[in-house]
Amino acid sequence: MLESLTPTNGHHHHRRWVPSAVTFLSTHKTLLIAFWMVFFFSVFYWQRDASPRGLLIFRRTFPPPRQLPKLRPVAFNLTDFGGVGDGVTLNTAAFERAMAAISKLRKKGGGQLNVPPGYWLTAPFNLTSHMTLFLAEGAVILGIDDEKYWPLMPPLPSYGYGRERPGPRYGSLIHGQNLKDVVITGHNGTINGQGQTWWKKYRQKLLNHTRGPLVQIMWSSDIVISNITLRNSPFWTVHPYDCKNVTMKNLTILAPIFDAPNTDGIDPDSCEDMVIEDCYISVGDDGVAIKSGWDQYGISYGRPSMNILVRNLVIRSMVSAGVSIGSEMSGGVSNVIVENIHVWNSRRAVRIKTAPGRGGFVRNITYRNLTFDNVRVGIVIKTDYNEHPDEGFDPKAAPILENISYTTVHGEGVRVPVRIHGSEEIPLRNITFQDMSVGITYKKKHIFQCAFVQGRVVGSVFPAPCENLDQYDERGRLVRRSTSQNISDIDYDF
Repeated sequence: MLESLTPTNGHHHHRRWVPSAVTFLSTHKTLLIAFWMVFFFSVFYWQRDASPRGLLIFRRTFPPPRQLPKLRPVAFNLTDFGGVGDGVTLNTAAFERAMAAISKLRKKGGGQLNVPPGYWLTAPFNLTSHMTLFLAEGAVILGIDDEKYWPLMPPLPSYGYGRERPGPRYGSLIHGQNLKDVVITGHNGTINGQGQTWWKKYRQKLLNHTRGPLVQIMWSSDIVISNITLRNSPFWTVHPYDCKNVTMKNLTILAPIFDAPNTDGIDPDSCEDMVIEDCYISVGDDGVAIKSGWDQYGISYGRPSMNILVRNLVIRSMVSAGVSIGSEMSGGVSNVIVENIHVWNSRRAVRIKTAPGRGGFVRNITYRNLTFDNVRVGIVIKTDYNEHPDEGFDPKAAPILENISYTTVHGEGVRVPVRIHGSEEIPLRNITFQDMSVGITYKKKHIFQCAFVQGRVVGSVFPAPCENLDQYDERGRLVRRSTSQNISDIDYDF
């Protein structure tokens, strides 16, 4: 073998022959390695084929399927009722038989229905009280996408109409009314509404009724939904309506960020005592939207959404907002805390929306520890969201918006950090900003925009706040009183 040596002094030696013994040994070493590799792999494959368990030291180990916890005295499997998880067989009757069996166990602590791995196609079905629906890892409940299988229901009493069309509305895929003690949980199994067909028909105006939510529970209490994924709802994803004591945690809620109309994540509607926490939401409308009825129907139904805690969420919403209140808030919304929220690559971060005719109130709302990451508009209050069920609304029914605070607000890549747009009919009262520093993409003067606002800024706030607000120092001492609460520098052009 020829070898060229270049010493460090830069002088080249003449090429010379390496002794043949080294060449001989090198060749034999290569042959020896090749022989041992062939021998080793022959043994490996022989052992693997000979033993049903394979060669012990090289066997690939799969974790055993996760044991499903028994959360009720009696647990059933969907297959016990004839369920077939092939994605083709319709399992509606199996779910109905399971619910009938569990409903007989009310006095014994209720029952649990386990949905094993597989694709379980079904039409809408109703839950029962004192039950746990448990979705195993790899379990997918698939909503049938033919509306002939979806029952029609009366409009919600606080809406008067279907939200999209007058008259009845489609029910939800998983539905419950007048229930107590219901748990939907799992090892991150999935409920998939297969909403694509619904969205397409809605855009083509081929539907005669309002689309149905994925999960809707009405007039119920003690509800827990946790540790599952919900995706591609035909309409709103989770809609608790006039419920008390509701917990939603560790949920992943997904829909395309465009062309998936009205796929809100979680919409508490006239609900009381509720927690939403530790969720990831990326959908085609609001991540969370707290509601309480629509115009005169919501006013007469008169059930506010109150005592609601929303925390530890990561949200993306390119069409609407991360966390919204309204626009249907005619029964009132009060005592809401929204904290530890990260909104990224979104159109808006947190928004309150209402209009003349809504009536009701939005009061005692606390936002704290908000992070905006590449968001077009950060904080929004909009008072001219004019969408009404019919001509019967009272244009003089002005909502009251008061006692709203924003504390510890940070972010980057935000075009308009604040746009709070009160009006002569709907002035904003007692609005507070404290500890705010938001990196901006526009250097325009008026990017902290206000109109008809009374309130205060405490301590350091960036960008510079609007002139409508009083200024206080960090210790709460008045620095400057505003003399122009009703002026407007709202600019929708950027």
